[in-house]
Amino acid sequence: MSAHNIFTLPSATDEVTPFTVHVPQAAIDDLRLRLSLTRWPDQETVSDWSQGVPLAAARSLVDHWLNHYDWRQFEARLNSYPQFRTKIDGVGIYFIHARSPHLNATPILLTHGWPGSVAEFLGVIERLTDPVKFGGKPEDAFHVVVPAIPGYGFSDKPAEPGRNPARIARAWSVLMTERLGYHHWVAQGGDWGAAITTALAGQAPPGLLAAHVNLPMVVPAELPANPTAEEQRALADIEHYVSKMAGYANQMNTRPQTVGYALNDSPVALAMWMYEKFWEWTDNQGRPEDALTREQMLDDISLYWFTGTGTSSARLYWEGVGSTIRGPDFFSGARSGVARITVPMGASIFPAETFQPPRA
Repeated sequence: MSAHNIFTLPSATDEVTPFTVHVPQAAIDDLRLRLSLTRWPDQETVSDWSQGVPLAAARSLVDHWLNHYDWRQFEARLNSYPQFRTKIDGVGIYFIHARSPHLNATPILLTHGWPGSVAEFLGVIERLTDPVKFGGKPEDAFHVVVPAIPGYGFSDKPAEPGRNPARIARAWSVLMTERLGYHHWVAQGGDWGAAITTALAGQAPPGLLAAHVNLPMVVPAELPANPTAEEQRALADIEHYVSKMAGYANQMNTRPQTVGYALNDSPVALAMWMYEKFWEWTDNQGRPEDALTREQMLDDISLYWFTGTGTSSARLYWEGVGSTIRGPDFFSGARSGVARITVPMGASIFPAETFQPPRA
């Protein structure tokens, strides 16, 4: 993408500065041109997704992106929330900060993962800030803070190595306490957000009352000699992930820059890199569209495309897993060295989750 066809972020300072999303029309036109010029591969030799995204599914999604999807509608949705940027630890951080009308609401920090973004939380912000509208009680209310991880979305791309989950967690503490002035708050995250939230809970910064994750990234320091049936299932989950599902992670753990050329230059490459995970990581009946609308998926994909963060987001794997073990064991590498957590912490494990550790 030429310089005039990408979204340029304003410089961030230590101040909390209001931010509005507006992607140049030239960038939208450039995307449509690239989609129209796609050089398609030959069709897969199987009748399922075992070789990756089937050609027919890929063509259908790209046709929808080219001819039916409206980025401006998503842009307006983002801009309906208060958005800000501030500089922490040398990097500009973007975040949504939606305050509750209930003054005694508890501040909550929500952290996304990959291939996610702040987009995945838009459907819950109003439910959290104003639960009374949805049958809840005022005491259930939250002030909601949704940051974009460095290298993702409208946060800056780190220019030097070392931006791992533990360091990001420390930045989140600064955001909540020094920038926003919250004295007591809670945190939640999934995927990389779970690794960052786990690191945050291990650091136990002043004011953090409790934490919660989905996809808890926990493995025993030593494998049990005689695992229970539940432990055997969890170990089988890890083995299946490593042997059948971790190709994307192996690449980003070890060579994020190499795959990044495709992710930054080709919208179809970026879309299929992410679309495959929407298929593999949602509770569906065989198609990603069973769990997510095309608009939801394309909102997320387009956010990565217009911000040019396919490469920088991939580097978090190199930082968070690859720099520790240079291998495929995502679950142990993403723990960020947290040995014991004393902050009250909970986890949700859903029936179709990739990894289901035992309660113990």
